[in-house]
Amino acid sequence: MDFQLKTLGLAQAASEKADALVVLVHDDFKGEGSDGVSRLLAQARKAGDLKGKPGKLVAAYGAADVSATRLVLCSAGDLSSTAVRSAVGAALQAVKSAAPKKLAMVFAGAVDARALHAAVLAAADASYVYTTTQSKPEPRTIRQLVLGVADASGLQAGFDIARATVRGVEFAKEWANRPGNHSTPTMLAEAAQSLARGPKLKVEVLGPREVAKLGMGAFMAVAQGSEQPLRFIVLRYQGAAKDVAPQVLVGKGITFDTGGVSLKPAAEMDEMKFDMGGAASVLGVFRALGEIQPAINVVGLIPSCENMNDGRAVKPGDVVTSMDGQTIEILNTDAEGRLILCDALTYAKRFAPKAVIDIATLTGACVVALGGVRSGLFSSDDALAEALQRAGENAQDRCWRMPLDDEYAEGLKTRFADVANVAGRAGGAITAAKFLQRFTADFAWAHLDIAGTAWKSGGAKGATGRPVGLLLDYLLSQAAAGAVPTAPRKRARKTPASA
Repeated sequence: MDFQLKTLGLAQAASEKADALVVLVHDDFKGEGSDGVSRLLAQARKAGDLKGKPGKLVAAYGAADVSATRLVLCSAGDLSSTAVRSAVGAALQAVKSAAPKKLAMVFAGAVDARALHAAVLAAADASYVYTTTQSKPEPRTIRQLVLGVADASGLQAGFDIARATVRGVEFAKEWANRPGNHSTPTMLAEAAQSLARGPKLKVEVLGPREVAKLGMGAFMAVAQGSEQPLRFIVLRYQGAAKDVAPQVLVGKGITFDTGGVSLKPAAEMDEMKFDMGGAASVLGVFRALGEIQPAINVVGLIPSCENMNDGRAVKPGDVVTSMDGQTIEILNTDAEGRLILCDALTYAKRFAPKAVIDIATLTGACVVALGGVRSGLFSSDDALAEALQRAGENAQDRCWRMPLDDEYAEGLKTRFADVANVAGRAGGAITAAKFLQRFTADFAWAHLDIAGTAWKSGGAKGATGRPVGLLLDYLLSQAAAGAVPTAPRKRARKTPASA
């Protein structure tokens, strides 16, 4: 979809040529004019038709003095990000049946960058359609979306970031939505390589031989039951000087997860194509970074393979050696994500990172704890955790900090190796994070468990593109603060912490 930003008041919006015109109205908007849109808006407000929760709307067809055939006046509440998202979603649903090719959306009165950002993302999300594997695809009908604001020049920079964020989110959605046979580790690596055509971006892909030389025994163990060769993808974005420590993003890239010998139930196993949602989000971030070009260095690491079940597959009770030399007893082959991530976290050390954030659809336990509203956040560093929480709130891509008390690691003890890969059902999301924490002693680290937020089930089944928005907001805030000395880092408390 082509997004454009224009300076448009209500009078200019009335003359804008479009198939449909949406007007987003602040609760406190007092402006009135003599144009067709202003007259209808004044009448609707006087009748009380736009009062109430955001998303309440009035629709008109063939309104006098309005160029657009269809007009939708929609309450946007207090213009908070949440209210704008609700309003835009309702408005696009109202015009959906008309299949508009060009849509104009104007804010009645002043608007800030945060509300504009929310409108762009909400419009893209509401109109997104997956078509890649359909024989007779019906793509999104909206080809062009014109956003009208009181002062376009003052909001252009924020609009450009919003537009790039949409492209990153939709890149992540595309690859997460693809079925496993259309998104193998090799195909995922090719998708990463396609990003290298952008400025300041480089991509390196390691295969089984290179990974074996690195000693990534945990990663190789997960991959050995599949005919699809593993791929270890290394992305680099250099927007700052070479000596500036990078932020490192590590994305779980299990392109399909059967559970291995610890086989998953058949019901809804198709959704395990989404198990590379962490990898997809890293790709989406790099897609957006190439467009925004912030002054920051970022490394992306994606260990990618399938978790399949054949005569070579790893078995419960097998002991493998990770890249950093720790031995791991694999008690459950369906706890494979932490095995590929631990070797990637060890690899991250070579970049002398400022911080490392891993993103993974890691545990069903996190879904039980937080549902599909917030991602789980675990961190050994208070400053990093607080920055990610702020980014999540800003981006409307929220997370919730979970505890990392040392006592949770007790269940990972085993007689037969340095550590077991599972610790039972109780506190499963936390014990998974405690396993990963063993490999992060040398840098500030955070873990985002997106098992509940990376995709939706049921009638709305599909990838969400989360947490691309959170990660981009975090990285841009770090770029903006790059020249400012940072305060001494506080180590995490041992008591449970929350957002």
